[in-house]
Amino acid sequence: MTDQEGGDTAMSQPMTTTTRMKSILKSGHLRALKTLGKGLMACFFSITISTVAMAETGGIDSLRTIDLSTEAPAEAMKKVLESDTTFHRDFIEQPPLIPHDIRGYTVNKDVNTCLQCHSWKNASKWGATRISVTHFYDRDGKQRADVAPNRYFCLQCHVPQADTAPLQKNNFEPVDSLK
Repeated sequence: MTDQEGGDTAMSQPMTTTTRMKSILKSGHLRALKTLGKGLMACFFSITISTVAMAETGGIDSLRTIDLSTEAPAEAMKKVLESDTTFHRDFIEQPPLIPHDIRGYTVNKDVNTCLQCHSWKNASKWGATRISVTHFYDRDGKQRADVAPNRYFCLQCHVPQADTAPLQKNNFEPVDSLK
């Protein structure tokens, strides 16, 4: 019996470890294995470092320029622009900006300070803008007698306008009908 390479497999003696090592040394495989081992170690090290770096950032490049491992002092509160008129909107369904300071307001599942002035019942008394009728429709489109739960937390959409520089440069242009 012979194998596919033409060697006599039935008659051959089992190779000893020493014979195998000599064969590897003669053929230069040992150097190739050493080189391959070094390459695999470098690759493993690189993957480990990349994995650690991705774990720290979540794999997302950040716009931050400060080290988050140290706690920076808090910035001064921005001055809220007070206005008797409403601010312009840049797109059709943009929620209106709040034209007054809301520091100290409570908006949680039990209390919504905004509704003390902006509810339909109290708006004329305080000279405030009434909340939109859209706030009385739930997510299924069913009209409710009171503010819908998905519209109850005003500060999810409405924010006060602060006197501050933009965080990022922006070249957004409003549609022509709003200019």
